[in-house]
Amino acid sequence: MAYQPKRRKMTAEINVVPYIDVMLVLLIIFMVTAPFVTQGVDVDLPQTTQAKTASELAEEEDSGAFIIVEVDQDGQLGLSVNNGDMTRGLSLEEILVRVKAELQLNPKSPVLVGGDGRVPYSEIILTLDALNQAGVSSVGLMTEPYES
Repeated sequence: MAYQPKRRKMTAEINVVPYIDVMLVLLIIFMVTAPFVTQGVDVDLPQTTQAKTASELAEEEDSGAFIIVEVDQDGQLGLSVNNGDMTRGLSLEEILVRVKAELQLNPKSPVLVGGDGRVPYSEIILTLDALNQAGVSSVGLMTEPYES
């Protein structure tokens, strides 16, 4: 009787344990680094206890004029130049055109953005972003002085 080797079936298996280990290490790395990755708009927010009025800002810049862009509680935009009457109901494009025109006349005019406390923060950010894309290099945020 001749020796006949047993026929073994070929099995194709993938060992997934090393892949799970790598995945867990990557997960830990992402969880640790996620708080350090921030996105946003670079804005220098003034301290409310040391906030200056718009006229004080205009005097510091030696321009005598200032531009105020307001966002009311309904998200409507308004524009005031050099303490003039607030023109409300303007579109963002109209605001940008008028701000650019005023900055061509008075390049040192400070641009201030004010928003109602009930306005979603995203409306203010959209306005700031549009002004930035229009070439306005410095924008101040309006606040009410802190009353104790």
